[in-house]
Amino acid sequence: MNHPESLNTLVNQNSLSDLAAPLLQQIAEAWTALQTQQPLVHIITNGVANNYTANVLLAAGASPAMIDNPFEAESFAAIASAVSINLGMPTTEQMQAMQIAAQTAQRLDKPWVLDPVGYGPVLPWRSEMTQQLLQYTPSVIRGNASEISALAGNQVQSKGVDSTLDSAEIYQQAVPLLEHTACIAISGESDFILSKDLNAVIQINGGSHLQPKITASGCALGALIAAYCAVSPSVTAGTAAAHVHFAIAGKLAFEKAQAVGSFNVAFLDELFNLKADSIQQYADIQILPL
Repeated sequence: MNHPESLNTLVNQNSLSDLAAPLLQQIAEAWTALQTQQPLVHIITNGVANNYTANVLLAAGASPAMIDNPFEAESFAAIASAVSINLGMPTTEQMQAMQIAAQTAQRLDKPWVLDPVGYGPVLPWRSEMTQQLLQYTPSVIRGNASEISALAGNQVQSKGVDSTLDSAEIYQQAVPLLEHTACIAISGESDFILSKDLNAVIQINGGSHLQPKITASGCALGALIAAYCAVSPSVTAGTAAAHVHFAIAGKLAFEKAQAVGSFNVAFLDELFNLKADSIQQYADIQILPL
């Protein structure tokens, strides 16, 4: 098995392109671990995303629990394998639960994912909360290009919670956020993962243009990242595994269904049907300098 320190050695000795093969092996191993361990993921997300996020995790092989009560957040985060926090439609009680769950995850050294939905000057209350959550050192920060760019301190013209930027154009802007996390994941036409461990960027291609037309697809991806990080020895490999799982499922689903409704069903099926050898066959990744 390739561990993070092995990959770091490769960074110093070989070209970045040589990292792809060991990373794919780690991704395949993470998929196998997900199926066998079925990690329990404590998810605090918005009402629109709850059902879809739970279904995605079940299809992929994880066990979701949507616990957003502040009186239960500490005890449940303590028994969960990972925590996923999504600021899509936060209530006052959810905000309290998020802080408790994040603090508990940090204290117990459990992986947790921060998804700063809608971050920016238009929604200052949730944006201030996002800044407060950063003190608990999320394992991964995941968002669309506009959210990540704004969180990194750039002026971004927002369009609600939808991205107005291209992930390929802004991933370098996200580098300062590595002060707060080990990994930054930016979703878009291609996904980009900034890894502090590798000192590199992983570009993941694939998927379908229909995926953004499915409500809560990004929210579900954040929760799946948490699930994979719970079973992977490397946060980078866990984050990449979730994105590769999504990208392959989206690609194969679109081959079967080109309309949004049928694609959605096919996508869940392909999440469920993924096998380890499919990762080697269909994964399309590139390693770029940070």
